[in-house]
Amino acid sequence: MELSAEDGRRLLLIARRAIAAHLAGERPGREEPALGLRVPRGAFVTLRRREGGELRGCVGLMEAQAPLSETVARVAVMAASADGRFDPVTPGELAGLELEVSVLGPLCEVRPQEIEVGRHGLLLRSGERHGVLLPQVALEQGWDRETFLDRACGKAGLPAGAWRQAGVQVLAFTAEVFSEE
Repeated sequence: MELSAEDGRRLLLIARRAIAAHLAGERPGREEPALGLRVPRGAFVTLRRREGGELRGCVGLMEAQAPLSETVARVAVMAASADGRFDPVTPGELAGLELEVSVLGPLCEVRPQEIEVGRHGLLLRSGERHGVLLPQVALEQGWDRETFLDRACGKAGLPAGAWRQAGVQVLAFTAEVFSEE
């Protein structure tokens, strides 16, 4: 189900309001979401500094049981407060952050040669380890397919090239990306 540009604007507003409410120690307001935002879907929220584009947080859920609008609000707060790579966002920082919402399509197992850089995101699994990279990351970094796969291995705590080994599952997904820029 493809979302409209207006749906994307709503999701960005939901994410920003959820973070603002969290930073103020309040519960986010509830509004009736548009039809497309009621469907359960996975999503990621990425936070970057407006100046310089430095990553400030990125958290998501691959598959969700809640409506998309609720998933986006939840992962937005997590990106601002629970991304272990960063200190929590402070109230004074929020205005200087740019938000990006990636709404995920379904996961499907693929052969590595089927991955299309810029179209597919990756979820790589091996036992209890897993690593996720959104489709836009490979384009932003200028990676080819093998580098993308190797970097997904790194996110999973596996050595580069582990994607070639038996027992390592390579899953792909697409994403509709909405940004405040």
